[in-house]
Amino acid sequence: MNFEHKKTEITLKAIILGILLSAILAAANAYLGLFAGMTVSASIPAAVISMGVLRLFKNSNILENNIVQTAASAGESLAAGVIFTIPALVLMGYWESFDYFEIAKISAIGGLIGILFTVPLRQVLIVRAKLLYPEGIATAEVLKAGHSNDDSKDGESMSSLKTIGISSLIGSLMKLGQSGFSLWGSAIEGAKNFNNIIFGFGCDLSPALVSVGYIVGINISTVVFSGGLISWLFAIPIYTSINGFEGNPFDAAMNIWNSKIRYLGVGTMVVGGIWSLIKLAKPLIDGIKTSFENLNNSSNNKSKDLPINVVLILLLSLFPPVILLYFNILDSLGIAIILSLIMMVFGFLFSAVASYMAGVVGSSNNPISGVTIATILFTSLLLLGLLGKNSPNGPAAAILVGAVVCCAAAIGGDNMQDLKTGYILGATPLKQQIMQVIGVLSSSLVLGLVLDVLHSAYTIGSPEMSAPQATLMKSVSEGVFLGNLPMEMLIIGSIIGIIIIMIDVSLEKRNSSFRIPVLAAAVGIYLPIQLTLPVFIGGVISYFSIKKMNDKLLQRRGLLLASGLITGEALMGILIALPIFISGEKNWWPSYNNFPEFGIINLGSILFLSILFWFYNSTIKK
Repeated sequence: MNFEHKKTEITLKAIILGILLSAILAAANAYLGLFAGMTVSASIPAAVISMGVLRLFKNSNILENNIVQTAASAGESLAAGVIFTIPALVLMGYWESFDYFEIAKISAIGGLIGILFTVPLRQVLIVRAKLLYPEGIATAEVLKAGHSNDDSKDGESMSSLKTIGISSLIGSLMKLGQSGFSLWGSAIEGAKNFNNIIFGFGCDLSPALVSVGYIVGINISTVVFSGGLISWLFAIPIYTSINGFEGNPFDAAMNIWNSKIRYLGVGTMVVGGIWSLIKLAKPLIDGIKTSFENLNNSSNNKSKDLPINVVLILLLSLFPPVILLYFNILDSLGIAIILSLIMMVFGFLFSAVASYMAGVVGSSNNPISGVTIATILFTSLLLLGLLGKNSPNGPAAAILVGAVVCCAAAIGGDNMQDLKTGYILGATPLKQQIMQVIGVLSSSLVLGLVLDVLHSAYTIGSPEMSAPQATLMKSVSEGVFLGNLPMEMLIIGSIIGIIIIMIDVSLEKRNSSFRIPVLAAAVGIYLPIQLTLPVFIGGVISYFSIKKMNDKLLQRRGLLLASGLITGEALMGILIALPIFISGEKNWWPSYNNFPEFGIINLGSILFLSILFWFYNSTIKK
């Protein structure tokens, strides 16, 4: 584990590049999460871009590149914590618009807490337990491949950068045609009525969603899509057969899904979050024991981590700002202190959960939404008891607790992936933790602006940018105080979650290669079917391309193509929003929506199928 261990790690150009990539990837992942309700790890594209840029300078090395991707991936992870929760404050009317400084403060505090909480877990999960951390290993392999002494690797590195560039261009042009010039609709969707029983189906024409499926693989994408089928092929037809419906079948299906069926996913998520804690009880206890062991030996700091006594001092210094955050909303110092303590406890527990799960299934599959739902539900019930159901700010306070915990958990999982990469390459953990701090602070400064820009152009919460996770958080926190949560759906969803867990445990005992993570199924149940189908298509492409061409270089090319499509679509979505944000005119872009359509055959579906064909062929050609 001493790969080029004498090389310089933190340099001025690495810091500058890390800050820029952190901000850019945070913006891209914020768009993806608000649009699709799912985010993916950006460590590999960050590593490839870093290699391409640093090759322009003399004396760049593998550990310097690792430092850059460490900071950059912190930005995309923090974005997940922010967009899963904070938009709920606008959706529920607590904020009229996005408060830039509050978002910067919340995301910075949550991200820093996530970094600090995972410092004592590195020795337990990476060094002792030797968890896999698949994306951490993949990133290390990409960096090693790009830094071989063989001169041909220069060409390989530039080829990888070119791959990302081409796919980014394709993804951005697809988004420009759809959302900029309105050349086609965003999805093919519809529903049929058979004897007062509705069957709804649809497919979003988004290459980014296909890319998400490719990255998470056939197992997870199948589970997510199966969750969608539970809602749309079974739950909605059963509901309409019992209760009937009014109006257009597709509109009726969407209304039923929005007001009733998606709460099946909420119940499943809560059960999944609790199950994650139960499974991780022993690693959590080991992590706490190791923390105290390191505290007693902190003067030696043999592990080269941030010393645990410094960690404790920094955590204590963050406690007053957290108290002030909750005092400002509730105007009660006692309750603010109680919420701060709860946040710290949940923050540590769920950072540990995220750290462990990232080691097992990767950052892209981490159950951030499940643990956040559990936090918000518990906090809402506590505040309901303390404040009563007539508290105007109770739901918003619960969201703020969940926001800090969600940011901490998101950063926790990502942090461990990066530390795994560093462990393989022989990097210094302390220096990586410093760059994590730089990545968190730099991305926290742009996320508020990104949310404001996207809200001005697309209206967060609209069908075009539905913010599924934030809408879910809003529904749960308000539902507890208003007493209008559809409890029958939550209970049925919980039962579904228990059944899925039992099946998954059985598969685990049989050492099956196919698993059914309960939180992946919950996400599928909660999302509209038009989002889960393209994710499944991406997983199918991944399966057949890897089966046909068992070549690691080609597999990496597929990851780079997928990352480029996501980045291109997301950044173009933000660029389309900028002139609307500046001018205040929703109709700033000229519309050319007069192309002929023949049912599901239109310009958008033809281009979408063409991209699928190109994507698959690009992953199987030598």
